[in-house]
Amino acid sequence: MGTPDFAVPSLRWLMGEEAAALGVEVVGVVSQPDRPKGRKKELAPTPVKAAALEYGLPVLQPERLRRPEAVEELRRLGPELIVTAAYGQILPLSVLEMPRLGCINVHGSLLPEYRGGAPIQRSIMNGEDKTGVTIMYMAEGLDTGDMISRVEVPILDADDSGTMFAKLSEAGARLLAETLPDLLAGRAPRVPQEDSQATYAPNLTREDERLDWTRGARELWRQVRGLSPMAGGFTLLGGEPFKVRACAPEDKPGPAGAAPGEVLDAGADGIRVMTGSGVLRLTEIQPAGKRAMPAAEWLKGARLAAGTVLGAPAAEPGAADAAAGEGGGR
Repeated sequence: MGTPDFAVPSLRWLMGEEAAALGVEVVGVVSQPDRPKGRKKELAPTPVKAAALEYGLPVLQPERLRRPEAVEELRRLGPELIVTAAYGQILPLSVLEMPRLGCINVHGSLLPEYRGGAPIQRSIMNGEDKTGVTIMYMAEGLDTGDMISRVEVPILDADDSGTMFAKLSEAGARLLAETLPDLLAGRAPRVPQEDSQATYAPNLTREDERLDWTRGARELWRQVRGLSPMAGGFTLLGGEPFKVRACAPEDKPGPAGAAPGEVLDAGADGIRVMTGSGVLRLTEIQPAGKRAMPAAEWLKGARLAAGTVLGAPAAEPGAADAAAGEGGGR
């Protein structure tokens, strides 16, 4: 059971020779329903479904797994073990009790830290220097089941959610390969989680993407990295959404008297913005209605005057010039 790219390496390992040598046979895949994507809003298969179809596997896509007909459809596959990875729905007790070997989850954090739906993004946003993958037995609570195995993965300054998703998805598949032999042999450990040490990583909301310029430059840098490349952070320019896809904090403080959100200058090395503590240089942006691009590229056809304040709900001095000047140099 899985939906995004994060789960694909685990599925591919289960379909490989090493898993087959253990007697593993994948009898089916469960994924979220296809959703509209792109500007044309055409239905697109989930990454896990696309991979499953490559192997000719049956794919179930119930809107709600809790519905009796969905549970019965799954039961007809006769699973002895259910492996989940970022599936996106809570498994009901009727499913948890179905396979004789149980249900296990490949979770992208070092449990009991970062239980929930956005552990990778929030670990970056909170400034952690490491995260990892935990394989656990699933229980009725939110990521509360007994742990079987864990592996740590460092978070580097160059990492964003995209690179960490890739690293952790591969680490998860390797950990699954190491864990499954013991599980199938009945000797896998069960380590209860310390609930007192639990932290939570709720799904991201639009408000999580808003850049509050009164925060420090390093906090905002971590926020953007945690949100990129999927969404990025956003502010307002001339009252319109202005996304920040990549940025970097500067070591030196900004000029005295500069207000949070104030553009200090803009040029070939990006857009320098004052924050509540230090200066943040915006290097990749996405103006309203445009594609993402290097800030320097956008500035070839747009004027962004020093003193413009980002984040204001109405047009600020210089914002009209920026909008009027767009497109002239591309």
